[in-house]
Amino acid sequence: MKQKIGYITLIIKDYDEAITFFRDKLGFKLSEDTKIDSMKRWVLMSPENSNGTSLLLARASTPEQCNLIGNQAGGRVFLFLHTDDFWRDYKRMKKQGVVFCEHPREETYGIVAVFKDLYGNKWDLLELT
Repeated sequence: MKQKIGYITLIIKDYDEAITFFRDKLGFKLSEDTKIDSMKRWVLMSPENSNGTSLLLARASTPEQCNLIGNQAGGRVFLFLHTDDFWRDYKRMKKQGVVFCEHPREETYGIVAVFKDLYGNKWDLLELT
């Protein structure tokens, strides 16, 4: 049996502001934006040239969901953005105003730095060695 994780839901405040952040700041592509009803859309985004897992942007619709925006992993790194050129992407993202929580560091597994998305979820930008 062959399986893979297709989508990871990211709870957001607003579809358009999230699309703008991921497209303009991180360089993601919008692969689908379908209106489901007056309040809900099916929005998929992924890194350019990626054929892996996509983010499903889901607007919070309950108070419980609103409380999770920006803290979906309880303060830990939530998602890992792999790159083939850390310094290219780090410099581009810094120029676009992405907030990094630390200076880049070299680890035994590669070069990494933690950054925050527009709501405060922590991500690793990571070039594996």
